[in-house]
Amino acid sequence: MTVSDHRKILKQIKSKPAKRQKFLKHNKPKERSCGMTKYKCEICGRSAGHIKKYGLRLCRTCFREVATKIGFKKYS
Repeated sequence: MTVSDHRKILKQIKSKPAKRQKFLKHNKPKERSCGMTKYKCEICGRSAGHIKKYGLRLCRTCFREVATKIGFKKYS
């Protein structure tokens, strides 16, 4: 079950709080303490190609779009 499936099912059982709590207890994705999926891009939510250096918390594709606005220069 992916995270998106988890959210879709929660929308369906929103009106039934007892079933919702039981579903969350057994099916919610666990909080990660380490690994690749712990950190996600703040813009697009992608977990691969993540840049944590300097506290950026962006994936490489979003970094390329925002780099000049932040103040990074491209050296050839």
